[in-house]
Amino acid sequence: MILHGYFRSSAAWRVRIVLNLKGLTADPRFVHLRRGEQRGADYLSINPQGLLPALVLDDGRVLTQSLAICEYLDETCPDPALLPFDPVTRAQVRAFAQVIACDIHPVQNLKIFKALEALGHAPEVTQAWARDVIAHGFDALEALVADQPGPFAFGDTPSLADVCLVPQMGNARRFGVEIRWPRLMAIDAACAALPAFAQARPDTQPDAE
Repeated sequence: MILHGYFRSSAAWRVRIVLNLKGLTADPRFVHLRRGEQRGADYLSINPQGLLPALVLDDGRVLTQSLAICEYLDETCPDPALLPFDPVTRAQVRAFAQVIACDIHPVQNLKIFKALEALGHAPEVTQAWARDVIAHGFDALEALVADQPGPFAFGDTPSLADVCLVPQMGNARRFGVEIRWPRLMAIDAACAALPAFAQARPDTQPDAE
């Protein structure tokens, strides 16, 4: 397999974590977002959206969208499982992950910032907006796992919820959000102790700057 990504991409970070958890490898291909390489013809022929990540399978077929890629890897390599067997908990894990992937994370997308700047919004205004979105989202996430025993978001093993939370915590720190959510902090710390998460960090990637 080939994973097209960028060291700082939260979505690519999720996929790196899952690959590590599953003991799978994918040859990295680096797409530099700030240089606009995602808009080049070569990459658009792989992912017409021009977004990261993209996973090219052994047979050449391409998967896009990080949550879809993570669930594909979970279905084709089910141990360890990223989604609980119980249907209710499974839905709760997916909901937690989607709060991040669908509601919180998109606001920190470089494409969004460039569009807002083109409309005349100052960078400090868009950065403050991003911090507010993260904080409000984290308030909801903290409540969603308040009754879960841990140490991870939904039990004693990492799930898709943890895979999404850790990169978003990284984003929050990068944007200067004051981290004040005890349960989320404890989950993040539990994940950081696992090699699969530690080895997926942006600063450990070959293209890190």
